Amino acid sequence: MPAAGLRRARAFRFVRLLRFIRFERTLGAGGIMSTVVRSRRSVDPVSPSDSEGIAGLARFIEREADEKVKPRLVGPDGESIELPDEVYEILVRVTAAMRAGNAVSVVPYSMRVSTQEAAEMLGVSRPTFVRMLERDEIPYEQPGRHRRIKLADVIAFRDRSHVRAIERLDALVAEGSADGLYDVSQEEYVKALRAAKKRSRSA
Repeated sequence: MPAAGLRRARAFRFVRLLRFIRFERTLGAGGIMSTVVRSRRSVDPVSPSDSEGIAGLARFIEREADEKVKPRLVGPDGESIELPDEVYEILVRVTAAMRAGNAVSVVPYSMRVSTQEAAEMLGVSRPTFVRMLERDEIPYEQPGRHRRIKLADVIAFRDRSHVRAIERLDALVAEGSADGLYDVSQEEYVKALRAAKKRSRSA
């Protein structure tokens, strides 16, 4: 294949991978906690109404991140207790998500979600997600007419897919660099991006 054709093919594959690696937009910087799963069994989402207060808390957390002192929760009477690392990590993630303007809802990993909810979490259409279930890519239950999927299984699939996409992207960059085809012109990139969007709409 001519060099120009190889560049176009690599640009197209590169854009497809970048389009696939979009979990931060789909799930937010804080992972599943920044996703509003609309279910009767989930906790009502909390919206970031006090943006200045959230921003101040985020700056405080960032400033104290490298300190050796363990974070503590102080009550109205002055009594304090050291925050476990797991609880502090939740605080950091919730703050980051709310600072980005996302509503936050903390839900148990054992919760079941619908195919529509799971599809939204992965950033794919419902028909695409159903085909993934039919290919046994994600476990599901069907006690009645509707399929139900464990939230933990959706998250596990998301993480596996992310790792695979990163590995493929690294391999693609290494391959292109070895062949001297790393640079892609703006025109070729735009063509590849349009083609990727067209394929995405038809999925």
